[in-house]
Amino acid sequence: MRKNIVAGNWKMNLNAEQTKALIAELTSVQLPENTRVLVAPPFVNLSAALEAAHHSSVEVMAQNMHQAESGAYTGEVAASMLTHLGVKTVVLGHSERRSYFGETDALLAQKVQTALNHQMEVVFCFGEELAQRESNTHFEVVASQLKNALFALPASAWSSIVLAYEPVWAIGTGLTASSAQAQEMHAFIRQTIAEAYSASLAQEVSILYGGSVKANNAAELFGQPLSLYGAVAYFIVALIAFSGSSVNPEESKELESKYKNLRVLFFLSTCGLAGVSSYLLYVLAIKLGGVECVYCL
Repeated sequence: MRKNIVAGNWKMNLNAEQTKALIAELTSVQLPENTRVLVAPPFVNLSAALEAAHHSSVEVMAQNMHQAESGAYTGEVAASMLTHLGVKTVVLGHSERRSYFGETDALLAQKVQTALNHQMEVVFCFGEELAQRESNTHFEVVASQLKNALFALPASAWSSIVLAYEPVWAIGTGLTASSAQAQEMHAFIRQTIAEAYSASLAQEVSILYGGSVKANNAAELFGQPLSLYGAVAYFIVALIAFSGSSVNPEESKELESKYKNLRVLFFLSTCGLAGVSSYLLYVLAIKLGGVECVYCL
């Protein structure tokens, strides 16, 4: 049975003390059953995060790793280094890694295999850019990313794979896929997996959604019904907002008020960052009838 997943990629934010403080907030909340909470701090804060999350249900994952076992790769981190610390999950294929560091499907296939060789779980990110969506090639792009990086894996490996569909044009831009677009793509992903493997495997894989969400679009996205393939049972979304950006305290109050009867998990942390007056991190997990929906970074 698929679990609800709320996962936070903290990117290049927070120091060790801030990391501990934020995790302390997360661990203080009683989570619904069948729900996982994962956070991905920067490499230098993994030990602090693991210490703070010890004896709690909060799981700590890495934002990236190298495909090699070891070697002369300055600035890189090996899977064995992560597992030695106690990290069991790694994010691979994030759009920023693809865009800024030129990570290709072929390279990601190597990284995925290395992670699996070390018994790690992989949160695999993929998704189309705006030009690809506008040219109506988004389905081909997504299918290609999945096939090139993952479809050489045996069916047994998929128990360690979590998919995170993130339309690149909706990350940190204030834009978001409509509920119909999200459902359509999630259904396509499950169909693609079913054709390559089996319908039962496709149903077992957790598929997350990543993109901007605000008070004025959360209700529509969270309320989208399941398709034949359980299209939008799971979501993952970035809600890091800098001052004057897409999410502000007034909107957070609106969200909290609107969903107060829907078992909302609400986490808020505010602290100063160099060059930025403040930032807000929100984590939401909302239960709507028979559809478990989870949003986070």
